[in-house]
Amino acid sequence: MALFSRSKKEETEDEVKISAPLAVVSGVSQGLAHVLKNPRITEKATMQQGAGIYAFDVAESASKRDIIQAVRALYKVTPRKVAIVTIPRKARRNMRTGTRGVARGGKKAYVYLKKGETISIA
Repeated sequence: MALFSRSKKEETEDEVKISAPLAVVSGVSQGLAHVLKNPRITEKATMQQGAGIYAFDVAESASKRDIIQAVRALYKVTPRKVAIVTIPRKARRNMRTGTRGVARGGKKAYVYLKKGETISIA
């Protein structure tokens, strides 16, 4: 029994798959749905919200343009500036077994809004 066939199937015009455009899920296209993981709720980030600066955990592959588009689509506000910070990996040791490991790093973004604009993070 062979798992992989060596002969190639010829696709006829009837069998050609047509790719559908990106589906829209709750106002955000799937292309942007993975960009913003979650808001960073820390003491520092909460203090900065009064000045119109919001912090988000973002995907490793996200660019500033992706983040701007995702915030615009999800929160209906236009950021005036986006700053991206890479969170480094950190060496950790398990206290019980003594084995060493690595805590994953990540990427976070500071989104600056115009005066008067706010985002409700619940």
